[in-house]
Amino acid sequence: MRPNWGNVVAQAVSLCITLRTRNGLFISSFSQANSLRHIRRTVLLALVAAVGVVSCIRAVPRPTAAPRAARYRSPFALAYSPDGKTLAVSDRTAGCVEIVAADDGKVRQTVALNGEPAGLAWAGDGSTVFVAEYGAGTVAQVDAAAGRVVRRLTVGPYPTGLAVAAKRQLLLAADSGIHRLVVLDLATGNERARPALPREPFAVAVTPDESLAVVSNLLPAGRATDPEISAAVSLVRLEEPFAVRNVRLPAGSTLVRGVAVSPDGRWAYVVHTVGRFALPTTQLERGWINTNALSIIDLEKKEYYATVLLDHPMDGGADPWGVVVSDDGKTLWTTLAGAQQIAKIRLDRLHPLLAGEDDLRGLPLSTSGLPNIWQEIKKDPEKRRQLINDLAALYAANLIERIPIAGKGPRDVKLAPGGKTLAVAAYYSGEILLADPATCKVAATVSLGPQSEPDLARRGEMIFHDAAYCFQHWLTCATCHPEGRADGLNWDLLNDGIGNPKNTKSLLLSYGTPPAMALGVRANMEVATVAGFRFILFHEPQAEETMAVQAYLRSLRPERSPYLLPNGRLSDKAKRGKTLFESSKTNCLACHSSPMFTNLQPYDVGTARETDLDVGKRFDTPTLTELWRTAPYLHTGEAATLHEAFTKFNAGDRHGATSHLSPDKLDALVEYLLSL
Repeated sequence: MRPNWGNVVAQAVSLCITLRTRNGLFISSFSQANSLRHIRRTVLLALVAAVGVVSCIRAVPRPTAAPRAARYRSPFALAYSPDGKTLAVSDRTAGCVEIVAADDGKVRQTVALNGEPAGLAWAGDGSTVFVAEYGAGTVAQVDAAAGRVVRRLTVGPYPTGLAVAAKRQLLLAADSGIHRLVVLDLATGNERARPALPREPFAVAVTPDESLAVVSNLLPAGRATDPEISAAVSLVRLEEPFAVRNVRLPAGSTLVRGVAVSPDGRWAYVVHTVGRFALPTTQLERGWINTNALSIIDLEKKEYYATVLLDHPMDGGADPWGVVVSDDGKTLWTTLAGAQQIAKIRLDRLHPLLAGEDDLRGLPLSTSGLPNIWQEIKKDPEKRRQLINDLAALYAANLIERIPIAGKGPRDVKLAPGGKTLAVAAYYSGEILLADPATCKVAATVSLGPQSEPDLARRGEMIFHDAAYCFQHWLTCATCHPEGRADGLNWDLLNDGIGNPKNTKSLLLSYGTPPAMALGVRANMEVATVAGFRFILFHEPQAEETMAVQAYLRSLRPERSPYLLPNGRLSDKAKRGKTLFESSKTNCLACHSSPMFTNLQPYDVGTARETDLDVGKRFDTPTLTELWRTAPYLHTGEAATLHEAFTKFNAGDRHGATSHLSPDKLDALVEYLLSL
């Protein structure tokens, strides 16, 4: 494809001017060019932007971006050995697990692993640690003292969270690719069961009596048009037949990561975001678009109990991640990954307040003449359901402290046995922060090894996950695009008017599939990046910030579908589906041609709603790459599955000729599409 250089330069200059905008005021950089120096700077920025535009145009034939070398230390998960003498650290980008001595903070062993190391779990006397090998489909059993892999246990392709039920001799692996909890016999490694979970299980915790496993599910499952759409917490009974009870969180809950269980086994705690997707994204103040939360599950009744917000009314606590509870159950700590903070919460006072049993002594009373939320809950404990919308509740009762930390990108957090040290994985700093649990002040750091200076893509990844680039720190780019993908929610963005929400699109391959957005209202990924800063994060970006984020997006590459065979090939059913996909009778290739599985053209496929008609009903043809992880489908998010997309929402065969397909053939077509 040959670029139109006139359009390229015009786009580049326009982008340059936009990048020079400050404080929400559109001021042409040319109008301020009072010297040749200013003009030269402006032209230089225009040429840089032009290179970005041209690279996007020329990227179209390339199916993936070049993979980045793993040059960084990126601690992801932590686990103390039962005796507290050793800390295991999974190092995601370095592809290893580090065994750290707790007494002096020295790395004793570094064990190379397959895939991207994720969750950890100790077994036995503390000589053995299991590590999830995300992307490799295995869990590595590591001899911590010898520093070697003893055996590998086959699970699903993308294991993330791990837990051990020692008395029952079970190893539990949450696999986000196949949406299941894989239950293995700890001694033999044989599979006992793999109960289905809602969507992308992330972390696992086991109750003290080992009767239940509590699993966080990262994303919501189902139709995005459901006004109550939310992720769920799964409670799995740890005996045959391993029955599952899914406890749904409040509407808009997503990115459910850390999970912990109280020492008495009564409560489970999960941290997550709450998207206010029913509102247009016009402002950020007071959690208008997004809030960040701690939810509590009643394990005795096996039901949802309450949600409290971790945000301050004027300062968001973006993207909570890890969570840990003290041995006495009185205190909880969570990392606020986007806000670069640790939050400490007083559970010993929170639970009586939630039950309406606190005497409210020492609590400031409302000066407005109206009762505050805790007074209302004391009168009627069911009013605790209103806490999901109260940004001041934890602060009013002096239940929360938020402490900034020096490390970048805090992920997991663990408390050493005995409760004297709080360990935090600083993902982008490549180190472990050892803090005083009482004050959360960092007393020492553990370096995992030499850390390369971040390249442009790594800097972009850091910006993408940092709420410092968002007004009042309410969210990050990753809040709606975890791992650069999608949160499963519909959002009413301002780029095509108000009142027509659309499902979040994955940013994978966005560099090579212009235009951007469902209606193609942004010319390309580069333009959309600037718009995202300005109209979602409400931050006026510097040129180097947008260029870094764009480099990060170009570095994203597809992950192998879990629907492929272990050797990476199509199943027989998927092969039959491929034949159908490429057949003139279905006409799929007319719009979804290789290598990007899109011809980059807009079409009216009959899915427009009445609210869409004011701005158009021709929708950009998306790539089908990683279709296995981008549910729900269509710009409306109405189709929970691909089967629904081809049956309920394909009137007149305008979205591919599929009405003539038998159920078996439709299954085969779907199998192929999910294999891409």
